[in-house]
Amino acid sequence: MAQSNCTQVTEFSLAGFTEDTVTQGNLFLLFLLTYLVTIVGIIILIRASPHLHSPMYYFLANLAFVDLCFSTIITPKMLVDLMSEKKSIAYVGCVAQVFLLDLFGITECFLLASMAYDRYVAICHPLLYPLVMAPKCCFQLVSGSYLMGLTNGMGQTISMSTLSFCSSSAINLFFCDTSPLISLSTSNTTLSRIILTTAASLFGVSSILVVLVSYMDIIATILSINSAEGKCKAFSTCTSHLTTVSIFYGASFFMYLFPSSDSSRGADKWAVVLYTMVTPMLNPLIYSLRNKEVKEALRRLLKIK
Repeated sequence: MAQSNCTQVTEFSLAGFTEDTVTQGNLFLLFLLTYLVTIVGIIILIRASPHLHSPMYYFLANLAFVDLCFSTIITPKMLVDLMSEKKSIAYVGCVAQVFLLDLFGITECFLLASMAYDRYVAICHPLLYPLVMAPKCCFQLVSGSYLMGLTNGMGQTISMSTLSFCSSSAINLFFCDTSPLISLSTSNTTLSRIILTTAASLFGVSSILVVLVSYMDIIATILSINSAEGKCKAFSTCTSHLTTVSIFYGASFFMYLFPSSDSSRGADKWAVVLYTMVTPMLNPLIYSLRNKEVKEALRRLLKIK
């Protein structure tokens, strides 16, 4: 009977970083600059990718696109909220945000896994690389990544649509995420928690395993190389991707695996900033600054312009 008398909330209130107006203004400028750097870096990478004739950069262009979408889902709304007294999001907007974040989050996981497999084939089986990483295979890997993301996004969205929110509507984040919404729900959340755990196990763990197994074989192959110069050359082809993977999974592990408490909520919000804003900004910078081929492609692109 309690559920029949439930009045479903039409909007959720979002938590800010601080109530101090000066600090809010400084954060607005900081996050705006971060977002602009992200957009510029990603656009440059996407424009440079056609000048790079390697499957790795086909994956890189898609990774840049996913990062741009991921950052755009959160940052503009957060910038508006920083300059507004009322920080809220409509129920429909919250559902859309959950769907898109889960879609692009898992898509990025599988793109990083595909890039790890690309490095594995290039280093461990270089003679087979042109055959294995043919354009058709690359297209299938990228399409599969988006399909896995779409499956996860639809599953989490359907799960959220079955929940009721009757009492508290305050989310202790600056965007809508599945876990906080499940905690807020006044209905039975067993099915939603099962879907969340299953999705994390199937999609998250499987993509991580691909990365780990690929790099175990890569390290074993590199160590078997006799010359120090050969080892350095082989490892240098992986440094950009390995750095990106470490930042992405490190931030996501800190965000989702470590339980939050009242004393650590401020730190949690900054961990979320690292995961949702800083990581998409760093990815194009890492590949631009650490990769000679990207630098050369950018030079050719600038000369054309």
